[in-house]
Amino acid sequence: MADITDIKTILYTEKTLGLQEQGVVVIQTSPKMTKNGLKEVLREYFGVTPLRVNSLRMDGKVKRFKGRVGVRNDFKKFYVKLPDGVSLENGEA
Repeated sequence: MADITDIKTILYTEKTLGLQEQGVVVIQTSPKMTKNGLKEVLREYFGVTPLRVNSLRMDGKVKRFKGRVGVRNDFKKFYVKLPDGVSLENGEA
C-alpha cells in the first residue's frame, strides 16, 4: 500500500515547468512506489484522478568526497498527466 510519505518532491526544473504547461507534473518518489499506488495517493490526498502515469527508475549517482566513495539514493520519477485545469496544489481548477 502506497502512502503520501513515499512522495519525496514535485520537481521544478526548466524541463518540468515546460511540461506543466501541457498538464504534466513530474513527481519524485521512493523506489517502491508503483503506478497504481501513486494513482491511489493522488485520488486520496489531492482529489485528482490522473489521465496517464509514466514512470522511470533512476539509479543513485556515485559521488566522491575527500577520497571516500558514496552513492546517492535511488528514486523513481513519475510523469503524471492531469486533466485540463487541474493542479496538485489545490486539486481543482
